[in-house]
Amino acid sequence: MSIANRLTTLRKQKGLSQQALADAIGIHVTQVKRYEGGISLPSLEAIKKIAQTLRVTTDSLIFEANELQPSADLALQFQAITNMAPEQQNVIKQLLEGMIIKYEAERWSSKMKG
Repeated sequence: MSIANRLTTLRKQKGLSQQALADAIGIHVTQVKRYEGGISLPSLEAIKKIAQTLRVTTDSLIFEANELQPSADLALQFQAITNMAPEQQNVIKQLLEGMIIKYEAERWSSKMKG
C-alpha cells in the first residue's frame, strides 16, 4: 500500500475529512488531496504533523506493515541475543554496526562507479 493509500485509510479511520486534516496540520486542502491522490509526497515536516494529528507513528505512514521487520531467522537470533549479558549484547551490536557500515560503504562505492 502506498503512502497515499495509507494516509487516506488512516484519515477515514479517524473520521476526519480532508479539510479537517488540512486544517489540523496547517496546509491547504488541495495539498491533502495531492497527497492522497499520489500526485505529491508530503515533506518530512508534513509527515510529522500528519502522524501527530492521526496519532500514529511516522513509520506507519511511510513503510509497509512488515517492511521494517527482520526475517524469521534474524528475529530468532535477536531474541537469543536479548537473553545475553549486556556486555555480550554490546559486542554483538558493535559487530553488526561495523558490518552495516561496511555494507553501506561498498554499496555507495559501487553506485558511484557505475
